[in-house]
This record gives sequence, structure tokens and C-alpha cells, in this order.
Amino acid sequence: MAYFSVARKIAVFGLGYVGSVSAACLASRGHAVIGIDVCAEKVEMINRGQSPVIEEGLGDLVAEQVAAGRLCATTDSAHAIANSDIALVCVDTPSAEDGSLNTSYLERVSDEIGAALAGRSGRYTVVVRSTMLPTTCEQVVLPRLQDASGKRVGEDFGLAVNPEFLREGSSVSDFFDPPKVVIGQFDDASGDLVADLYAGLPGPVHRVPLAVAEMIKYADNSFHALKVGFANEMGTICKALGLDSHAVMDILTADTKLNISPAYLRPGFAFGGSCLLKDLRALVHRANDADVSVPILEGVIPSNEGQIERVFRVIEATGKRRVGLLGLAFKEGTDDLRESPLVALAERLVDQGFELLIHDSQVSLSLLDSKRAFVEQCIPRLSRFVAGSPEEVVNHAEVCVVAAANAEAIAALRQADGCVVVDLVRFPGSGDYRGDPRYIGIGW
Repeated sequence: MAYFSVARKIAVFGLGYVGSVSAACLASRGHAVIGIDVCAEKVEMINRGQSPVIEEGLGDLVAEQVAAGRLCATTDSAHAIANSDIALVCVDTPSAEDGSLNTSYLERVSDEIGAALAGRSGRYTVVVRSTMLPTTCEQVVLPRLQDASGKRVGEDFGLAVNPEFLREGSSVSDFFDPPKVVIGQFDDASGDLVADLYAGLPGPVHRVPLAVAEMIKYADNSFHALKVGFANEMGTICKALGLDSHAVMDILTADTKLNISPAYLRPGFAFGGSCLLKDLRALVHRANDADVSVPILEGVIPSNEGQIERVFRVIEATGKRRVGLLGLAFKEGTDDLRESPLVALAERLVDQGFELLIHDSQVSLSLLDSKRAFVEQCIPRLSRFVAGSPEEVVNHAEVCVVAAANAEAIAALRQADGCVVVDLVRFPGSGDYRGDPRYIGIGW
């Protein structure tokens, strides 16, 4: 059953895993698909009704669609463009010897499509499915299409990025049951067309700028690789301690509130407190005692310290000397200063001669009650820099570092006149500041 509004004529460039699967699956949804590849053998296999790659269910699907007249292949890109209204670019983007992205196939196909568009009338849409680093579409694909065609993107042709989330071995089922559909669009018309190709399939649809769509594939794959590495390190530690790692990980993954969830996955400042750092140090130390290598776990604390250093460098780069810090505890809603990264940042600023003033509503209250001695023990050098109100901090500051998003702090910040704002928490209403050169989001 077709859910799309119009059956399209689609040219799929590159008949490897992604291209072959995309071509056959789109054809099965009722579209007319032409596959294009420089390899004549792949083209001949498609035209014989055979899959050029081994993939569960793909052979039968290719045979069915070729027999139905909805799928064919050619080595002639100009012919394919002349007989289609959408190009789906699925060529390989391998690693170069130095680890950088090799975009030579992508560049060649962009030139070929552009040259073919030069003699074609009517709007055409180019959709890049190949994996590519952020800005590649705008800086490599787009100019080559325009130069070769003599036409303008958004006027004569559309442009979109549509990363694939297909796993080898289950890519056909992944196509029809995607975890999500991501559409990076140059304009709404391009995004509308791509969205229509997937109409009726499950999974949320995200329509975003081109570079965001490019980046999400790298974020996904990096996270998946990190998960595998983390699980293997936990398994190695568990084995060394005589534990069943699967029993441990079954419990870990059953927690969908903190572990398998959006929790802790928002860019911002460093972590701290009495638990995470202490427990991580202890586990790494125990692994080392057992002669177990855990490079991922060993790298977490240096990475965390690097985030503190990154914020310090941002403040330093402003050239301002009077700094206000809204927040000091290791997280909002507590007065716990143990191993707070904000304390580490504040001490670094003081050591480097910055004129610092701090306000944290919870810490300020603790300085007035029985916890005063404990607080002063935690921050013996900083207690004299703690102000009585956020307004006092904001009025003092040339640079205001926002590490607390409570209403009192944000209200004071909105009264600031001309100071640089360094946002560590993406505070409510921060969107009003974006685009202002005096606003610096630490990870956005």
C-alpha cells in the first residue's frame, strides 16, 4: 500500500549496501527507480533481478521489483537524470589514509548530476544519503552542483540530506521500520519531497538544517561505538572479579530513567559531586590492580577536566577581568560543594588574577546556618568572594558565567547591561540571546 502523495521517478547513485537496499525498498513502495553505478557488473545483476550485495530479503525484493518494471539500472548518469525527478546519492565516503573523509566519489557524482541538470528543465531535487561530515553538503556538494549545472539551489533544484540508519544484515527491515527519519533540508520544498518518500513508515521524522542532519549520523555511530567499548570494558572488569557481566548489564539497561534515557546526554558543563568521580576512580584503580586495561573509563576524568579548562579558556578569551559566577555547588538544587567543577573553575580564575564574585542561593543560605563551617572548609579560599545576591554579581561582572538556571539568577541576568554571558546550562530564555556576540553557549 502506498502512503505517499505522488509516485516519483528516483535515480539512486551507488549500488552498494545502502543504494541497493534504498532502490529496492523505494521501488516496492510504488516508485520508479533507476540505479546508477560505475560498476557494469552491479548494473547487470540488478537488471537480471539479482542483488549485487548479500542482504537478508534483498534478493527476492530486487527480483520482484525488476519483474514489476519498477527497478532497473544503468551506468549512464545523464540518462538517469533525464528520466527522474529525484537523485538519491548513496556513494561511498571511505576513510583516507590519515583518517579524514574521502569525498572523491561524492565530488564526482555531484559534478555528474550537475552536468546532467544543465540540460534539464523543471525543478529537480538532489538528496544526499551518503555519510558526510557537517558542512560537506553546503561546502562540497552544493557548489559543485551549481557550478556544473549553471543553476541555483532553491530556485532551479532542491537539496536535502537524508542519512541512513541501516544495519547490515537487517537493512531491509530497518528501511521499513526505521528508528527515525532525519531530513536536512535546504528549503521546505526539498524537505516536503523527502518526507513524502517515507510517509506511512513508523518512527519520528526530524526536519533540520543540512549540517545537523549530517552530524546526527556521526553522533549516532560514535555513541554506538562508545556503548560497545563501555560494555566490553565492564565485561573485562567483571570477568577479572569473577562476576557475570551480563547480569550486571541486564540491570543497567533495565533502568530507563537514568541509564537508557536522555539523562546526562545534554551538552553542558563538567560533572562533579561526591559519587561519580570517587566511584570512577575506585573502579579504574581496581581494574588496574587486576591488570585490566580500561582506556575508555580512564579517559573520562581527563575529558571532564578538559571541559573545565575549556570554559576557563572561553572566559580568558573575552579579555575581561571582572567575572561573575551564578552557581557554585556541583549541581543546582543542592549546597554540596564536594568536587564541584564550579569550585575548580572559580579557584582557577582566582589563581589567574580575575576579579571574581559568586552567588549560589543554596550556598549562601548554608553560610548563614549551621553548615557554615563545612562550607568554609570546602571553599576556604572562595567564601570571601560569595555575594549576597545575584544582582550584586551581575552588576559587578564584565563576564557572567551562568551555571544555575533558577528564576532569581535569570531575573538578575536579564537586568545585565553589556556583559558577556557564558552559558553552561542553556538557561530558560537563552534563545533570546543567541546571535548576540556577547552570548556564548558552551556547547551550542
